[in-house]
Amino acid sequence: MDKLDLNMKEVHKELVDFLKENFKKNGFSKAILGLSGGIDSALAAYLLRDALGKENVLAIMMPYKSSNPDSLNHAKLVVEDLGINSKVIEITDMIDAYFKNEKDSTSLRMGNKMARERMSILYDYSSKENALVIGTSNKTEIYLGYSTQFGDSACAFNPIGDLYKTNVWELSRYLNIPKELIEKKPSADLWEGQTDEQEMGLTYKEADQVLYRMLEENKTVEEILNEGFDKSLVENIVRRMNRSEYKRRMPLIAKIKR
Repeated sequence: MDKLDLNMKEVHKELVDFLKENFKKNGFSKAILGLSGGIDSALAAYLLRDALGKENVLAIMMPYKSSNPDSLNHAKLVVEDLGINSKVIEITDMIDAYFKNEKDSTSLRMGNKMARERMSILYDYSSKENALVIGTSNKTEIYLGYSTQFGDSACAFNPIGDLYKTNVWELSRYLNIPKELIEKKPSADLWEGQTDEQEMGLTYKEADQVLYRMLEENKTVEEILNEGFDKSLVENIVRRMNRSEYKRRMPLIAKIKR
């Protein structure tokens, strides 16, 4: 049995109970999330449907002009399968209005701007609908720093943040999420042809095996290398974890002596 294997029936119940409890505790009955067409946000949507009922979930799809058409199509598959409320808000005009005066913009800058623009829309709609914004980042992304601070990492709370990407795929199969989303290459769809794994220089399955040993078993780098893992892979992961630690904390406040 793989170390990452979980009892999906139990995990599903645990996450649904987590959502029910926290919505009740905070006095909310409705949820809002950005539905990207990827497997993470799809899984979050299925969990929300099971916890709150389809009538209490609003999924917002926010394509940019360069977004892969499959992203919107796959998001719509989820909406149709779940019967949840949905809305499409095109962000092209918003992004282009800013970057028309920033001629030296890079793909990374534009991608981060898109992520934050999408989150600003979600929070505006959370006020309009009296709903909580739900996070859709998995544990692998969180520890590799593969998110935009105050962008896709922002939320009231996150039901899938302790699931490795491997677990996300497994739970998605258990819940019969459309196979088109499970089988596609993971991509933040921030620019044409972009994929997560190509950009990071590793695969999620490789990363999960290393991260599990670091985070769950508290193994040292030396112990992990002794198991036969590639040194460049482990160094890549450690470097990403160290560089992104600030994203996993509340902003540090300098304490002065009184």
